[in-house]
Amino acid sequence: MQLRERPILVTGGAGFVGSNLVTRLVREGARVTVLDDLFTGRRENLPDGIAFVHGSVCDAALVERLVADHELTFHLAARNIVVSTRNPREDFETNIGGTLNVLLAARAAGNRRVVYTSSTSVYGNPRHLPINEDDHLSLLTPYAVSKLAGENYCMAFYESYDLPTTAVRYSNIFGPGQDPANPYCGVVAKFLESLLAGKAPVIHGDGNQSRDFTFIDDAVEATLLAGTSDRSLGEVFNVGTGVETRVNELAATLIALTGARVTASHTDRRDVDNIRRRVVNIEKTRRALRWVPEVTLEEGLKRTVEWQRARTTPAAARAGA
Repeated sequence: MQLRERPILVTGGAGFVGSNLVTRLVREGARVTVLDDLFTGRRENLPDGIAFVHGSVCDAALVERLVADHELTFHLAARNIVVSTRNPREDFETNIGGTLNVLLAARAAGNRRVVYTSSTSVYGNPRHLPINEDDHLSLLTPYAVSKLAGENYCMAFYESYDLPTTAVRYSNIFGPGQDPANPYCGVVAKFLESLLAGKAPVIHGDGNQSRDFTFIDDAVEATLLAGTSDRSLGEVFNVGTGVETRVNELAATLIALTGARVTASHTDRRDVDNIRRRVVNIEKTRRALRWVPEVTLEEGLKRTVEWQRARTTPAAARAGA
């Protein structure tokens, strides 16, 4: 991927996806700087050998200085769907205003390359499955609105200023490093936390809602390809698996993998992200980026269970000491 010694900026790099991306970049020999306000990210998530700047993408002057010093920016900084729904103004300022700051800085620095991480939330409840990148969009949350706005700004800067931009739409990423202590983490981490504590996982709704669960290593690989391939410029790509999994099936698989003697329980539907079915078509990503996911859901869940057990066991031992 020709990343060795390349100066690369990762906004939101201390979060779950960001820190995994940073770790991979360091392994590839890149010179990495992370910008993160630590709203949900954690400094200890990051590997040694990187430069860390505690700050926000809402700080236009800071963003302009940092982007100018790097050839490529992976822009992951954002408020998540829960925070965005509770505080739409903060969502607007961070997700839209912060993205505009990054793009303006990239243009001012001489058209630095930007990869923007979006979300399959922009599809809402789709009319057809699997979902293609050019299918109808249904914006059901402030988060979906702001994520699509960021995509549109990226495409507008590509068309208007020849700024090399790419957007990737993530679908329910999970894996090692997703901290269940974070109240905004995904369903896999929440279920696993309950199961390893001997408690039943709690499913919102009837559990027949489906998602396209994507392992973190596959998502990172797709993101890197989006940042290094000329075929990605000015394009938007789905990052998923093309496999639809019901939440009931997810819970059953995790119960079997952990050996927990519990049965999943059910509660009311969530106030946000009430999507009934989701599975994305990844054919465009496969053709353009030569990318296919390599980790199956069951294998990814196995790795996640092992990681969570490894970090839980020492903590339990310390507590009992």
